[in-house]
Amino acid sequence: MNRRLFLGIAAASLAPAAPGSGALLLLTDEEARRIRDRVLKGDPALAAAVRKHAASALKAGPWSVTTQRPPGIDAKPNDYYSEGPYWWPDPKNPSGPYIRKDGERYPARFEANRRALGDLCEAVLALGMGTYFLGDAGCAAHAAKILSVWFVDAKTRMNPHLEYGQAIKGHNTGRGAGQIDTVSLIYAVQGIQLLRASGKLDSALETALRAWFSDYLRWMTTSRKGLDEKKAGNNHATWWTAQAAAYAGFAGDGAARKMLWEHYRTHLVPTQIRPDGSCPAEEARTNSLSYSTMNLNGYSVLCRMAQMEGVDLWRFRAPNGVSVESCFRYLLPYVLKPETWRKQQISKFSPGGTIFPGLAGLGLNSTELLRGFAAIEHSDSPLVSLVDLIVRAQAV
Repeated sequence: MNRRLFLGIAAASLAPAAPGSGALLLLTDEEARRIRDRVLKGDPALAAAVRKHAASALKAGPWSVTTQRPPGIDAKPNDYYSEGPYWWPDPKNPSGPYIRKDGERYPARFEANRRALGDLCEAVLALGMGTYFLGDAGCAAHAAKILSVWFVDAKTRMNPHLEYGQAIKGHNTGRGAGQIDTVSLIYAVQGIQLLRASGKLDSALETALRAWFSDYLRWMTTSRKGLDEKKAGNNHATWWTAQAAAYAGFAGDGAARKMLWEHYRTHLVPTQIRPDGSCPAEEARTNSLSYSTMNLNGYSVLCRMAQMEGVDLWRFRAPNGVSVESCFRYLLPYVLKPETWRKQQISKFSPGGTIFPGLAGLGLNSTELLRGFAAIEHSDSPLVSLVDLIVRAQAV
């Protein structure tokens, strides 16, 4: 998004998203149609972004969790496996338990499943956008192929749990924190919803996908590892809630969604946020600005999904007065000028994936946040492009 686009939005009135049962996760049916109309009528900026991502995704995949397996691990071929990024061999005891170095990623860890999942989800979103906004039947066919391989085919599918996520050698074979690996599934669900809305998602495949996400949601909300993540006091709990909300919406589990909105009110906001808008659990990290931004991206996705259902979490205030709105306004100046951040940040901060000012700017009708979103040099990803399209769709 650029300054010229922002000025166009700021000069116009913002058309509020109309929530309802037709909502497509992060956007309404009306917004999706508005974007499609503008793309098909030849808006070059909109069409180019969608076409570029779709073209790349058409050349990629399929992926399977079974393709690359870790050596010496007692897990089934269809079980997802990853290792914690910040855990290293102990130089004083090379064959002993790994030790933690927060913010320093161990390059020799097993991450093939995690990379494959991320690539898959990015492709599904891009193909869903290509199908809905461009009417490209080839995108729909390729999406069906890669979705079937990862989620449906018994030989290649991922089992719907994360018992072996972010394992730590010498400590465990998996932990609740591993669920941060599956955040990208939210955007796969967004792509699937666009495929469904286009009328190009086979009903049998849709049924199988809903069953997979329902099973994964059940594991998240009932297993020990799932419940550990739910109760985490940092971005992991935020993204656990956002994930569960996305999967519950796709699976049609209204009761789970109500529970999740309440979890936001009773746990996430009161336990994570200070009155000044800071989140101390993120600021305690060695890459504190990166983690603070990541957390607010999760809050914005969660609040946006609730908004699509007619639930206003944007303006919720806990009994002690804290609110996520204060977080967005607190952090934005540092995202725009990272050099002013005075807390620890051992790696260079990359703002390219920052989406919270766009979604929160719309949700709170905030010119300040939208101006901030326009000022960020964003990364070239389907998710950022989608948020950009959603923001553009509000200009009337």
